[in-house]
Amino acid sequence: MTKKGRNILLAAAAVLAVVGLFTAFGQKETEKTVITASANNWDSQNLHNAIAKLVVEHAYDGYEFGTSAASSTMNWQSLLAGEVDLDIESWTFNVQSYPDDIARGDIVDLGTLVPDSKQGLYVPRYVIEGDAARGIKALAPGLKSVADLAKYWQVFPDDEKAGHGRIYGSLPGWMADEILYKKYEAYGLNKHYEYVRLGDESTLFASLTSAYNQGLPWVGYCYEPTAVTGRLDLVLLDDRPYDAALYLKGESAFPDQELKIVASKKFLTKAPELAEFFKRYKTGSSLISKALAHLDETQDGIDQTAVWLLKGNDELLEQWLPAENAKKLRDYLKTLD
Repeated sequence: MTKKGRNILLAAAAVLAVVGLFTAFGQKETEKTVITASANNWDSQNLHNAIAKLVVEHAYDGYEFGTSAASSTMNWQSLLAGEVDLDIESWTFNVQSYPDDIARGDIVDLGTLVPDSKQGLYVPRYVIEGDAARGIKALAPGLKSVADLAKYWQVFPDDEKAGHGRIYGSLPGWMADEILYKKYEAYGLNKHYEYVRLGDESTLFASLTSAYNQGLPWVGYCYEPTAVTGRLDLVLLDDRPYDAALYLKGESAFPDQELKIVASKKFLTKAPELAEFFKRYKTGSSLISKALAHLDETQDGIDQTAVWLLKGNDELLEQWLPAENAKKLRDYLKTLD
């Protein structure tokens, strides 16, 4: 090779090296911090994750939001290990190790997301009050509490066992089902009612929706927030005030659960400005139930429903975010019109 040819090759190599150096700097500058949240496969948590993704990626710079699809138990272990950053809509009452995990500092409680989650035995409001617009007369006007059901078993006839009423229990394997069955026995409802367990949540809610659409009586387990509580006018039956010891015997109300946002201990230093957002991020059972009803009744997916919720509740942005971040998110949402 001639001297001239070698000089050309060296010059070309130098140019490529410089280009590569600038490319490397460019990649480093645009690299984003990935925030990972638990995705335990129920609609309300999926919706919260979709809202969080919009905020994290479009109200702030330098972040990417992802989810970890695994069982609740596996995601909790990943949270303790710092492999998952957040558990949004965490049902901490159902996590046996939660008090110890908090005490050891393995996780951090960022605050209450939904302060008023409820569960128990529900009936359609028309069973108690009637519905003149639908031509439905009140069948159990004195029904107020779970204990009152003993007087109204004939209102809720069991299709398969004559002379008995029917109560729809919670799902097999859920702690709520164990408590409800004890309640069924403790209040003497087993004398006149059959306790019926359906196989999954969709079947349980389908039985409620079918009865509601026909104006028929129905009594059974439900919880909030869900699409069905957002769409239907239901009444949670009263019970004795919650007592920890009586509850385990089925003799008091379910506790109102505060659904929390918990984070790994690493998250506060990994993304301190996002930690401040999640400390302010609060919704409520009614708002989320309405959004889930919208999801159920439209062709919108979870991501579209999250956009719908934010556009329809602009005041939330002021509560959650500094003004400049709220503006950035609003500007992004406008591009989706």
